Amino acid sequence: MVKAQTVIQRFEEFCPQWLSMEDDISGLQVGSLDKEIKNVMVTLDIRPQVVAEAIEKKVDLIITKHAPLFRPVQMITDQDVQTKMAMDLIRHDIAVYVAHTNMDIVDGGLNDWFMEALAVPVTGYLSETHRFPMMKLAVFVPTEEAKALREVLGKAGAGVQGNYQHTSFSTTGTGRFIPVKGAQPAIGKIDEATTVQETKIEVIFPEPLKEKIVKAMVAAHPYEEVAYDLYELKNAPQTFGIGRIGELPTAISIDDFIERSKKAFGLAEIKVVFPTKTKQLIKKIAICGGSGGNFYKDALRLGADVYITGDVYYHTAHDMQSAGLTVLDPGHYIETLCKEKIVALLKSWQIENNWELEAFPSAVSTNPFTYR
Repeated sequence: MVKAQTVIQRFEEFCPQWLSMEDDISGLQVGSLDKEIKNVMVTLDIRPQVVAEAIEKKVDLIITKHAPLFRPVQMITDQDVQTKMAMDLIRHDIAVYVAHTNMDIVDGGLNDWFMEALAVPVTGYLSETHRFPMMKLAVFVPTEEAKALREVLGKAGAGVQGNYQHTSFSTTGTGRFIPVKGAQPAIGKIDEATTVQETKIEVIFPEPLKEKIVKAMVAAHPYEEVAYDLYELKNAPQTFGIGRIGELPTAISIDDFIERSKKAFGLAEIKVVFPTKTKQLIKKIAICGGSGGNFYKDALRLGADVYITGDVYYHTAHDMQSAGLTVLDPGHYIETLCKEKIVALLKSWQIENNWELEAFPSAVSTNPFTYR
């Protein structure tokens, strides 16, 4: 069996916590990851009926987008819905892991999945959330060990550049050293000058990965004392953002796009904010899953013809209308798309790593709204 920590470590390689927005809730919220697991369930929300489903299906780990505990807790009793859920989860040893805004921001995450469902090619993000300096690591290793160390560095996240992974540069030279009393050299003998063919491996990565990459390097390196350089680069930082913007190959009517959106999100109807002068043909689309009303000015700044987001506030809708922006509000629940997408990722990792693991989406609808 596989430990929960192993599964979550792989998940965080895809969707790191450091991409979460400030004051957001992400990571382990209930239970322990230091346990063997067999069944993983993915859900958008954790509600009493979802907890009951998890208990019935003998779930060991729940991955959720929305945290079950999202307000400060003063007391834990069965008289409060939120804390009773936590009590039931703990009683049945079900761990809960939360990935919220980091799932919205990460490349290849929820907002990209929305654009994929709409068949709109992505050209960028809607609003910048993170700007990290790039760093470079240069490490010296015996040439015969270089390939293995490059693999370790790549798995730790080094060498990601745009759509490329495991990028690095290597040069070969001669390393020299004299082990002295107290040393336990992997190569050479005490008090004897030693020369060895070494390879210098250079990789770059965003600053938040520094500790993880150095730790992985030291653990995998054959030398007792690892020789390496680590420094911040002055070139362009790596940026991340929430929401997405993209363009259709050809312009279509707003009515056709509304129908496309309803089909993509499985909706019978959709709320629309029409400005006084509505564009008849639209091409540039902006989207932000969840409650993204605050980002409508970014959609305007980027020249979007249509902005899609949920939970549009009444007075904000007036401002959007006055600004001349067409807005589609499909509701918050379209984020349920994350269930099938994360399950697909878990199943691919299960095959890749030969985990004895079952991953499945929650079968419970947690949409509180009904349309009649």
